[in-house]
Amino acid sequence: MRPQRFRYSAAIVVACVVAFFGAVPLATSRAFLTPLLLVPVVVGLWAWRAGTDVTDAGLRVRAVFGSRFVPWQDVTALVAAGRGRAYAVLGNERRVRLPAVGVKDLEKLREGAAQ
Repeated sequence: MRPQRFRYSAAIVVACVVAFFGAVPLATSRAFLTPLLLVPVVVGLWAWRAGTDVTDAGLRVRAVFGSRFVPWQDVTALVAAGRGRAYAVLGNERRVRLPAVGVKDLEKLREGAAQ
């Protein structure tokens, strides 16, 4: 199976770039407002990096700082929860949130798990 990548929309990153440049006049007007520039930078990094990779071996769940690999042997179910979020249920009944995976994408994940 070819690895599948689930990522957030690139429009979020573009919006963060626009927000950054829009915040520059405000942030440079007073020294204590300078940290405002970090908000669009952090959100942009999250949107660019976070996501879920699906391979034959398992799931790689990526966050802003780090990632976690979950082998298919540990996954007992793929479920949908509130607000269109998807989770992988592990054998010890713990749930792992699958970033950038929606309820509509669960069928693709299940196909990857079956192979």
